[in-house]
Amino acid sequence: MPPKHRRYSLKTKEAKGILDRASEKTKFDLAKTLGTKIHVESVETDFGEIILINSRPLLVKIRDNIFPTLFFKEIFASAPKVVVDMGAVPHVCSGADVMAPGIVRFEGEFRKGNLVYVVDEKHGKPIAVGETVHDSDTANKMSKGVVVKNVHYVGDKIWGVMKDLADKVGEGRI
Repeated sequence: MPPKHRRYSLKTKEAKGILDRASEKTKFDLAKTLGTKIHVESVETDFGEIILINSRPLLVKIRDNIFPTLFFKEIFASAPKVVVDMGAVPHVCSGADVMAPGIVRFEGEFRKGNLVYVVDEKHGKPIAVGETVHDSDTANKMSKGVVVKNVHYVGDKIWGVMKDLADKVGEGRI
């Protein structure tokens, strides 16, 4: 039986604060991206909070860190991406950081500390969200070392809870 998670709606001021912090971290105006009718909820888990926006698990808040999930298609469409070869995929999907030798190319520019999506070269599907260790110019010249610190990946605890929430939404149980 899956663990129970406490789910509740956020007050307007608290929701705005989370969206503002997430906008700053992701470099996207989330209020503009998501429209004017936004209902924000929090799902408390053992590792942090999953922020639901209009019933979709779009953000994760762990202590003071906030980042987009792999389900946030609106950000994924225009966020910088790090494309990795298929040999790196199982490692990244097990929580490993993205190393320079496994990178095929970069799509978009980023600065040190920015969030990027990590995608596989074959399908272009997002497999992780990470924080860059270097800016794109430096990363382009690297042949070894960590380029992206993995913060959320397919198969992690966050993914499991989100998948369960998304399935419930799809089945009309939420």
